[in-house]
Amino acid sequence: MEHKNPSPTGVVLMNLGGPRTLPEVGPFLRELFADREIIQLPVQSALGPLIARLRTPRLERTYARIGGGSPLYDWTVRQGEGMVKRLDALSPQTAPHRFYLAFRYTEPNSEQALRQMEQDGVRRAVAFSQYPQYSCSTTGSSLHELWTSARRLGMAQTFRWSVIDRWSTHPAYVQAMAAKVREGLADFPESERDDVVVLFSAHSLPQRVINKGDPYLQEVAGTVRDVMRELGDGYEHALCFQADVGPVTWQGPNTESVIQALGKQGRRNVLIVGIIFTTDHLDTLSEIDIEFAEAAEKAGVTRFRRAPAPNDDPLFLDGMAQVVAEHLASEAVCGPQFALRCAGCVDPACREVLNPADENRRPSPDLSR
Repeated sequence: MEHKNPSPTGVVLMNLGGPRTLPEVGPFLRELFADREIIQLPVQSALGPLIARLRTPRLERTYARIGGGSPLYDWTVRQGEGMVKRLDALSPQTAPHRFYLAFRYTEPNSEQALRQMEQDGVRRAVAFSQYPQYSCSTTGSSLHELWTSARRLGMAQTFRWSVIDRWSTHPAYVQAMAAKVREGLADFPESERDDVVVLFSAHSLPQRVINKGDPYLQEVAGTVRDVMRELGDGYEHALCFQADVGPVTWQGPNTESVIQALGKQGRRNVLIVGIIFTTDHLDTLSEIDIEFAEAAEKAGVTRFRRAPAPNDDPLFLDGMAQVVAEHLASEAVCGPQFALRCAGCVDPACREVLNPADENRRPSPDLSR
């Protein structure tokens, strides 16, 4: 198919990343504990590597239990392939579209994505956060790294950028997640489905991040609300948080403690939904499928099931493409909430759009550098 667009439109899929092999576990942890957007430690340059080194053997054993590495890379590639194929049909005026991976703590990283984009002749680019719910510590950190890498490589003006900073309540995403919940519910006997507690579990954040006004908590709650409405509000449900690591206070309630409480209350049917996870990775395959399943069994929960992650489900790929197509058609530089800094913000860098596609629609004058 011939395209009128003189150069491809690049879509950068930003995510956490994950070690694909056991030797990558140590470097992954070192990068994670060096990121002050996630974890702030005294003398971080010394304490961060120490904690990473101490945690590496345990995490290597954990990854060994799920096949020796994270499948996040493979799933994200499949998502990117499915997304751009659909995008070419949905938005021929901006086609061809190419996707690039920019992981925060593993390769391929932002620098590698930018170099490949330049080689491919990309001029118009979209930074598409794969965290549907915005947080300064996830999307903000990834954007900061992307812009820093572009400046370091002398590419500050190479691409005209816009940002999909959040899509937590986009109808296509909500419908795709609701479909996964229905799949999970179908795993319970029909006679017992009315007794199922739908337990939405999200990755936790340090409490200090929430307290400074980070929108993550309210955005996760908004997704839960909309998914339940899509399902018809016919099920009891709760929201809890998992994956709290490091010597800081994290947002609760903790998922495992909620599962234990449900068991004590006599609830025997629990469907857990990784409401923020767009692919399977350590949090779903190990923490939920192994650790939480064991906790549920000990607590007396007879049927503990997990709603499947979206992965490369066609409905979810349709949703990804729709989100990007609508964004491109709107000609917006970012979402309407992006420029609003947290009440306790000390670093506006996570609200910047480098070399925005529309100079007249910058998110905020004080973010341009």
